[in-house]
Amino acid sequence: MSKRQKVKQKVSALFDLRERFISAIAMVAIVCAALWLGNWWWIGLVVLIAGLVLWEWNRLVVAFDISPLGQVVWLFFGAVYVSAAALALIQVRISYGPLETLIVFLAPVVAVDVGAYFSGRAIGGPKIAPSISPGKTWAGLIGGALGAGLLGLGIEIADYGPAAGGGFEWLNIATALIAGAIIAVVAQTGDFFESWMKRRAGVKDSSNLIPGHGGVFDRVDGFLAVYFVLFMVAVIPNLLG
Repeated sequence: MSKRQKVKQKVSALFDLRERFISAIAMVAIVCAALWLGNWWWIGLVVLIAGLVLWEWNRLVVAFDISPLGQVVWLFFGAVYVSAAALALIQVRISYGPLETLIVFLAPVVAVDVGAYFSGRAIGGPKIAPSISPGKTWAGLIGGALGAGLLGLGIEIADYGPAAGGGFEWLNIATALIAGAIIAVVAQTGDFFESWMKRRAGVKDSSNLIPGHGGVFDRVDGFLAVYFVLFMVAVIPNLLG
């Protein structure tokens, strides 16, 4: 590669980074505003995101080399999977305030992504499943688990630590770290599942709706998995009880 081509590549990477940063700020602002306003604003945002994810899901499934019946099965599963996660997201905001929803229920999944990104970049090492997602490493998974675990630990200290007038026990540390590990594994499983769907469909991104980020499904794949599990273990028992 010539010197001129290298310069062009660096300039292009900077523009891509700027585009990703602006899009990320816009997404965070929209989510925080809907969280703060609550009620139909949050429900409307969740329904919009779910609808866009299902649209992208259908685009991927149509590209699968499967029978029409197989496509119907995949579309039905997508509707159940996405709708369950969306209902769990709505239920969380109905049950808790905006700040608690953000810190306790949304931030840990973000912490998994951040921890996985930086530890994966800094450490590298063996890949988890290179044929599905070449960029995912075991170091990234561990870093994501630590990111979510440390955030959970911080929440526990703020709620029950000495500053809050309570007694903090070793059990709280273990609980926070175990919860972080579980969230990391579930979120990464959702990421791998979406990556597998894209590889089967022969595409790089689920769509190009978000500048610099690809599709909506690309950005919320971990959230979908975590909140689908939350729906199964918390929302359903609560409805039945």
